[in-house]
Amino acid sequence: MAAKLLDGKSLAAAMRADLQRKVAALVQRGVRPGLAVILAGDDAASRVYVRNKTLAAEQVGVASSLIELPGSVTQAQLMERISALNADPAIHSILVQLPLPKHIDSARVLEAIDPAKDVDGFHEANLGALLAGRPGAVPCTPAGVMRLIEHAGVPLAGRRAVVIGRSNIVGKPLALLLLQKDASVTICHSKSGNLAEFTRNAEILVAAVGRAKLVTGAMVKPGACVIDVGVNRLPDGKLAGDVDFETVKNVAGWITPVPGGVGPMTVAMLLENCVNAASR
Repeated sequence: MAAKLLDGKSLAAAMRADLQRKVAALVQRGVRPGLAVILAGDDAASRVYVRNKTLAAEQVGVASSLIELPGSVTQAQLMERISALNADPAIHSILVQLPLPKHIDSARVLEAIDPAKDVDGFHEANLGALLAGRPGAVPCTPAGVMRLIEHAGVPLAGRRAVVIGRSNIVGKPLALLLLQKDASVTICHSKSGNLAEFTRNAEILVAAVGRAKLVTGAMVKPGACVIDVGVNRLPDGKLAGDVDFETVKNVAGWITPVPGGVGPMTVAMLLENCVNAASR
């Protein structure tokens, strides 16, 4: 039997409708959530992502402002702009679109953001709070994955979870979130050896490495919940995830599509973080 499709697009739409109501209530109290997005340079993919995020923000009533800076912007200039946004009471959330130009120290930039306005949840203070079990702003993609899993009613307590990928943006935060729900978590990466030895035992399997169709049906435990975080462009121009959807869908119990799975949830969680920051 084919796996149940975890439809991130529909769930994200329902979340946006709820957030729109929350924003309207905040506006009645005299608070309109404000999101500032910084785009440095002219990366084409970044420009698309920023446009999608600002459009989604405006649709739920969040006041979004896009700050476009040239690729030649200096570290000092970028830090000064962030400092001004930290001090602006109309701005509740700040997003710095990555990647930044190569001459910019991205870590210093992210740490310059006020943790209370860190909508991406990348600041060390927010990552540390997540580790301590007292999360504030949680990185959006891991938060979106968890919301999808929980919405589908997939059991987590006592289940074996494997996360492929160890980035600070997805892999590590997601492992912590799964641990908080009492899953037994293994993180796999490029040095893990025979990946299939790990994945075949996983009841929750998350692929987040950016390698098209890495996970095949032969690597999946029957009935597992398979979450595909990857978005890869194939030579023919089509999009593919890190999971070989066609072979895995007949083995897994649940599966996310690409596109339409995790991607819409990432944007929805970004908006939720923004509205929560304004509420605080």
